[in-house]
Amino acid sequence: MSDAEWAATAPLIPVPAWMGGRGGRPEGYCHREMLDAVRYVVDNGIKWRALPKDFPCWTAVYRFFRRWRDQGLLTVWHDRLRRAVRVREGREPEPTAGVADSQSLRGAETVSSARRGYDGGKRVNGTKRHIAVDTLGLLLTVLVTAAGVQDRDGAMPLLKRLRAACPRVALVWADGGYAGALVAWCAAHLSGLRLQIVKRSDTAKGFVVIHRRWCVERTLSWITARRRCVRDYERRADTHEAMVRWAMAQVMTRRLARPAPRG
Repeated sequence: MSDAEWAATAPLIPVPAWMGGRGGRPEGYCHREMLDAVRYVVDNGIKWRALPKDFPCWTAVYRFFRRWRDQGLLTVWHDRLRRAVRVREGREPEPTAGVADSQSLRGAETVSSARRGYDGGKRVNGTKRHIAVDTLGLLLTVLVTAAGVQDRDGAMPLLKRLRAACPRVALVWADGGYAGALVAWCAAHLSGLRLQIVKRSDTAKGFVVIHRRWCVERTLSWITARRRCVRDYERRADTHEAMVRWAMAQVMTRRLARPAPRG
């Protein structure tokens, strides 16, 4: 991270208990070193053991990654970054609308058969990540399933997570793959959350920017720009979900480090 990124990021990091005088073992490494090391793994797609010697020992970095994943610290930090970016862009901290979509990924040999599936439409053997973003393209929640899971089936637990994480969201846009019974299910089981289908025009030819849906498509491209997220290399679904959040954290810290817009 640049100095400007660190200055914007440091106040948002969850404070360990020992720093607040609440007990616990002090950490042996600076948070900035650990964040940089994990970001290096995500951005370059390397193995944990291949971390350069400029960073702390890979075992310590992996323990840091695992602790933030399992204790929910990564989600807390990611959501604080999102709120800060939204406020910087002149929006309310919490969104009221979102966009949902999915992306099929080829699974590496580390993905077990229990997590793996086949997407016949995309001809992909691996997993599928379902995401929901706000109208700025910032990640709200993510869910990883087998690639054979239909978008409508994956959207049910995704929307439940979205309701729990962002209770103010009242409207979600999605493509035609989510049409049908899912709209009625959403109205019946998630009161106050409406699913609206945005379809491509029948007269459109070639590449067309589709209203609202382009936001989530752009976010998927941001995520796949990080090599660790190009394929699914993880043994656990929650690990890949954590990698997606780390990828989006890089996008947000860079936004926060930009000079403030002139008003």
